[in-house]
Amino acid sequence: MSIRVLEIPETGLAIEGIAEFPHPFQDTAWVLEAVSLFVEKDKDEVCVRGHLRSRVPQTCSRCLQQFPLTLTAQVNTRFCPGPRAVDDAVELRPDDLEVDFYSNGLLDLNRLIQTETELGLPMKPLCQGDCRGLCPVCGGNRNVTSCTCEVRLPDPRLAALKELAERLSTRATPRGGPGSGQDRRPSARTSTR
Repeated sequence: MSIRVLEIPETGLAIEGIAEFPHPFQDTAWVLEAVSLFVEKDKDEVCVRGHLRSRVPQTCSRCLQQFPLTLTAQVNTRFCPGPRAVDDAVELRPDDLEVDFYSNGLLDLNRLIQTETELGLPMKPLCQGDCRGLCPVCGGNRNVTSCTCEVRLPDPRLAALKELAERLSTRATPRGGPGSGQDRRPSARTSTR
């Protein structure tokens, strides 16, 4: 759904329900379940506030099972007209990181819904909080079946590397802790005087 900025009424524009958004996402498996937005204009800036709810298929990062994830996102975005020419160098101020842009006088709400939903996706999706994951030996899903595999012992050829790593980690952290004066390593800064 695109809105002409010049046609936004002075009192603002309320958008309720998904009827106005037949295909809001690029991925057709994503589903917009609910949306409530209020669009208001202040000169050439546009503020969009509200919330949306979407259902997005995800793959669990532990057990690799697919599951539907329901996301609820709060929307509070300010839009400004985009730069006139692509070649213009524009220096961003700290406030500008909270701003999105519209171009040709059109505000693309589908893009806003896509972006807000993407920002709400977890980095490591889990099918459930206590997901037990896959067995490292047989690869079975521990949520579905009890695994009777024995845990493999580490490869004995790597024992020397493990010992070296342990020695280096204990040497890097002094027993007295930081500031106790027991760390005798040379400083990273060296003086040339």
